Amino acid sequence: MGGFLTQPDRPRWGFMRYLLMLLLSLPMLAGAVEFDEFTQSLPLGRVMQVFEDVSGQATIADVSAAAMAGSFKTHDKATLNAGYSRSAFWLKIHLSYRPANPSIRHTWLLELAYPPLDHLELYVPDETGGYRLAQRTGDALPFDSRQIRQNNYLFDLSFAPYEQKTLFLRLQSQGSVQAPVTLWSSTAYLEAQPVRLYVLGLIYGVLLGMLVYNLFIYLSVRDTSYLYYILYIASFGLYQLSVNGAAVEYFWPDNPWWANAATPFFIGAAALFGSQFARSFLQTASHSRWVDRLLLVLILCSAVVVALSLMTSYALALRLATALALIFTVVIFVSGIVAWCRGMRVARYFIIAWSAFLVGGIINTLMVLGYLPNMFLTMYSSQIGSAIEVALLSLALADRINSMREQQAQTLFDAGQKLEVLNQQLAHSNRLKDEFLATLTHELRTPMNGVIGSLELMQTVDLDPELEQYQQTAAGSARDMMRMVNGILTLTELQAGKLSAQHETFSLRSLLDALLGQFCANASAKGLGFDVDLAAGLPDRLLGDRGKLSQCLECLLDNAIKFTRVGGLVLRVTGKPVATGRVAMTFAVIDTGIGFVNLDEASLYQRFFQLDGSMTREYGGLGVGLAICRQLVDLLGGHLTHESEPGRGSCFRLEVTFEVDGEQPMASQPALRVRAVRRMPQDCSVLLVDDNSINQLVIRGMLLKLGYQVRTAENARGALALLRRESVDAVLLDCQIEQAEALKLCDQVHGMPGCAGLPVLLVSASAHGLDAERCLLDYLSWPVKFEDLQAVLARRVLASEQGESAGI
Repeated sequence: MGGFLTQPDRPRWGFMRYLLMLLLSLPMLAGAVEFDEFTQSLPLGRVMQVFEDVSGQATIADVSAAAMAGSFKTHDKATLNAGYSRSAFWLKIHLSYRPANPSIRHTWLLELAYPPLDHLELYVPDETGGYRLAQRTGDALPFDSRQIRQNNYLFDLSFAPYEQKTLFLRLQSQGSVQAPVTLWSSTAYLEAQPVRLYVLGLIYGVLLGMLVYNLFIYLSVRDTSYLYYILYIASFGLYQLSVNGAAVEYFWPDNPWWANAATPFFIGAAALFGSQFARSFLQTASHSRWVDRLLLVLILCSAVVVALSLMTSYALALRLATALALIFTVVIFVSGIVAWCRGMRVARYFIIAWSAFLVGGIINTLMVLGYLPNMFLTMYSSQIGSAIEVALLSLALADRINSMREQQAQTLFDAGQKLEVLNQQLAHSNRLKDEFLATLTHELRTPMNGVIGSLELMQTVDLDPELEQYQQTAAGSARDMMRMVNGILTLTELQAGKLSAQHETFSLRSLLDALLGQFCANASAKGLGFDVDLAAGLPDRLLGDRGKLSQCLECLLDNAIKFTRVGGLVLRVTGKPVATGRVAMTFAVIDTGIGFVNLDEASLYQRFFQLDGSMTREYGGLGVGLAICRQLVDLLGGHLTHESEPGRGSCFRLEVTFEVDGEQPMASQPALRVRAVRRMPQDCSVLLVDDNSINQLVIRGMLLKLGYQVRTAENARGALALLRRESVDAVLLDCQIEQAEALKLCDQVHGMPGCAGLPVLLVSASAHGLDAERCLLDYLSWPVKFEDLQAVLARRVLASEQGESAGI
């Protein structure tokens, strides 16, 4: 029996053994992917086999056993996309290197282009027929764990000519599991990187450029929309860097925990600032309350996701962040459409920009879900869309600035028109106010004239000392009251621009004597000295505005007496010729009063200003005197300056230039030359024309006290009718008529038979523009003083000739 097994049969049995082994390996060899030295890149998605380890407990020994061969399923898509799965996935790849020229040496790289994977292990065959762990990496490990330090996962592979290898890749992640696997020639891989880096650089360059650009705009305009937009760009850019693995490579390579947490954190931050940007940019609070509230809820949810990304598991935070990103995209897009429907022009750019981002996100999502192939365009579609969105939103912000400028210009135009209307109304109100004050003060003069006139008449009656004291007190108070009334009237006329400087001849010495007589009694009542110091050689007859000059000096003298307790005051008048027929006069009012700290002119000469609020009670007054004085001096073309020292007194200097009336030597004036009076008052009759019964009673009483015969008329027509019947020696006109009417009446009177030389006396504030010598018209200022009336009547009625200085 044993002879049947002969030696030649042994080779036959060995051949059958090898044939059996070959037959058993045919299924494995049938799935091997062949490549040669000319292969540049070889996608492996459709040729690899996949086994899902639900428990995640399988080892390389388990999955590489022959019994597990049936558990692997052939993958028919370009990229494995398992979505959010907690399973471990084993990829089996059969590779066969079949070079045409075995002498050419090549190096090969296996790339898995999905950086967010947590754990990745590569197993290669060993010498014993088993498998060994060649590389363990993933973003759950430090960046140093990678064999080749790139953002994508790269593994170095070596193949001998005609060598076949079966590789196993184990994938596991708390996030989305995707496996775009490609075999690269190392040379081809290096050549492909510049295009990828250029595109990524362009994307991130756009993000960075828009961030810096909008930062400068924010620093210029301080619009919060730009701030929210800057924070949105920064958050979204960092999210993209985190997803692409660049952040792990460059920013936090040694912090695996933050490498995972950063993705949901920056998604939440981008949604938070993007929602706030949409609220501010689209102004949802003003046109759509429900959209605004929806965005507020989205902001709250984003803040929750940001917080949970730091406190809870990466898997939960990432799923919440993904849901938030989907809701955020839809809500923002709806907000833009609503704003566009409500008529906001800037919403157009907003919708176009968000559409680009939305399309990019949809393409990337379809790729992640496996409906689109994993290629460069689909992989980076969301980043390309976000770059386009950022650029278009910057255009939208620029358009918003233009829109705001147009609205601002329109608002300014409307405000200007409203302001013009308000200014007109204010000007009308000011005119009414000035007219009211002028009318009020003018009407106050009538009863005050009666009071002052009656008090003047009382001086002609013998009174006991007590009544005489009362009379003097009442007369002084009445004159103070009259000065206030005159001040208010002058102020309103100045504010209304109704006053102008007049050009008339007046006597300097007459003016100074009048001031001396007016304020001497007031100074004496306070125990103060009052002197008028007139420099020698000054001309007497000057051309200028006596009334305004007198009012300025009255204000300064009244203040000097008011604020001086001991000592006295001096009115010092000096002058010097400045040109032919012109002299510069300086009127200095010097007192020894309380003084004050030197103030700027804007404060001292403003209306209703007083040095201390208590002065209104202690010293009285309205605080308008210096303001009126300054404006009157400006009308005269002069200057008003001051010097003062607390406790030592003050000095106010009024400098005005006047023309000299005729050729007058700069020397003392000659003595008065007044001819003797040829008639007595009782021989003369005066026609009093007054439409006010009180004034008529007062002036009539003064005339009767002076001994004149008095005829009365209530108006100019009655006066002309009386002159046709009777002859009088003078006409005293106390009617509130304009100067033109006064001149007309004067001409009418002088045109009547026998009245050619009849003096006409006008009771007025001044005789501005009146040539007294030509029309025989003279004036008395309000209130009429007994002495002034007596002097004017003596000059015009009782004396047939008078000297050139008779006005004193």
